[in-house]
Amino acid sequence: MAALSAWFWNERFWLPHNVTWADLADPAPGVEYPKAGHLFAALPLALGIFAVRIIFERFIAGPCARTLHLQPGVARRAQPNAVLEKVFRSITKNPDTRHLDGLSKQLDWEVRKVQRWFRHRRNQDKPSTHTKFCESMWRFTFYLGIFTYGFQFLWQSPWMWDTRHCWYGYPYQVMTPGLYHYYVTELAFYWSLMFSQFTDIKRKDFLIMFIHHLATVGLISFSYVNNMARVGSLVMCVHDASDFLLEAAKLANYAKYQRLCDFLFIVFSVVFFITRLVIYPVWVLNSTMFESWAIVGPFPSWWLFNFLLLVLQLLHIIWSYLIARIAIKAMLRGKPCSLLFLHLLFFVHSLCCD
Repeated sequence: MAALSAWFWNERFWLPHNVTWADLADPAPGVEYPKAGHLFAALPLALGIFAVRIIFERFIAGPCARTLHLQPGVARRAQPNAVLEKVFRSITKNPDTRHLDGLSKQLDWEVRKVQRWFRHRRNQDKPSTHTKFCESMWRFTFYLGIFTYGFQFLWQSPWMWDTRHCWYGYPYQVMTPGLYHYYVTELAFYWSLMFSQFTDIKRKDFLIMFIHHLATVGLISFSYVNNMARVGSLVMCVHDASDFLLEAAKLANYAKYQRLCDFLFIVFSVVFFITRLVIYPVWVLNSTMFESWAIVGPFPSWWLFNFLLLVLQLLHIIWSYLIARIAIKAMLRGKPCSLLFLHLLFFVHSLCCD
């Protein structure tokens, strides 16, 4: 185990040349550098956030949904049938003509009755509009709150106005309470999303979203451990800027405020394109790739960090193209933001690693 730990925490990978973990172990009184152990605080905080979410959805989001006439009514349940249930769980949830004919003969049911059973059974596993509204309201509240906190914190930070401050004195950069709270709260939120996946209604994108949350946790933890937290805070703020707008558009859609939904979607798209295709490469990537090279110089974890950020930029381009294509198609058809439209956007945007 000691050999594995020594290999994983190899100084020549994580730190610049002529810097060791011992150099960072005993800072001056009142000075604190990032340590991997700090991140354990995110786990109990994640449980706390999860508990707050349950309370919020029950006592705040739920009443708001009912005020908008979104009732938590249960979808019509399929008639219990062991044969069809076995087919639904182990073979297919959308039987083709051959399966329908076979089941119709086996059960002595009309084909339309079998089709109706599968439709009702599929609907049982879908979250109601009330449930989706409460979930989006929680995410909107958190995303807006964390973006407001992060932006206010960065407004007072020198590296927001001159990104070279992300690298001056690296890696001997003090971990301030504000930066620590920003990082740990973001990390805890994504841990809480991982926890909640196992208690929420199971969805088709369960595995994809689990991998997304795991990758986000890994990226946040990686940048904290090697003390790239200053530039990491810029990355988080850039990504947080559009998240709450998408959730707001979804809330308007669930409440059937179509014009508001369309307006919010347009604002979301503009902010998404500006932050992901302009600010991120010009402001963040320029600093991590060129300013850091000139001030600190490259080292192994620097290469890995920049590689991951470049992959993220490639994904931004792909997602922006998909969003633009969907928007253009909708406008050409003269259709407003349908529920399917927003769900597809949410699926695309939710894969963005923050």
